[in-house]
Amino acid sequence: MAVDPEQQAAWLQQAAEEPEQQREWIRQNNVIYAGLIAIGLVLVQPFLTVTTLNWSAKTCVIAFSVAIPLLAALVLVNRQESFRRRATDSLLVRATQAIAQFLAFVGVVAGFWHIMWLAGVGILVSGFVAMMVHSAGYFRLERAAKAAIAEAATAQATTAEATAEAATKGAAAPAEPAGQQSTDDAEE
Repeated sequence: MAVDPEQQAAWLQQAAEEPEQQREWIRQNNVIYAGLIAIGLVLVQPFLTVTTLNWSAKTCVIAFSVAIPLLAALVLVNRQESFRRRATDSLLVRATQAIAQFLAFVGVVAGFWHIMWLAGVGILVSGFVAMMVHSAGYFRLERAAKAAIAEAATAQATTAEATAEAATKGAAAPAEPAGQQSTDDAEE
């Protein structure tokens, strides 16, 4: 089932305004940044004592030399976002996120490529597949959540209408006294 890109953009905009969704993105970003820093340190460590590096090793080291400080700064921003319980709307932070994650991905691919070119291709392809899986899962969950919210709102509106209608009918009809019926009423 194809999803309209304008509808996806509207969902993202609405999700970005929900405080709980912002907190979840902050938590996810903390895991991503810490993981990328750890991966970078592990991949770069063997190159620290080597005197000459081939192109893939140089690419790995250069990419992580830029990515790690940016990721560390983003971890600090996320701590402040967690404290304030909302995500920042800074364009500079958003651009830094994209650059740092891209450079870390380049560093991972180059590091695996240095080990074996087939491993580099594997991580490159699986990285793109993983991004598509995450996007598909996210949008499917958001679509289901929106449908559930709409269904609950419809049910609540229907219940409110029925309650109002019953109250209106109850006020218009004369109330019968509680108690036993007379024998004359029972015979009729």
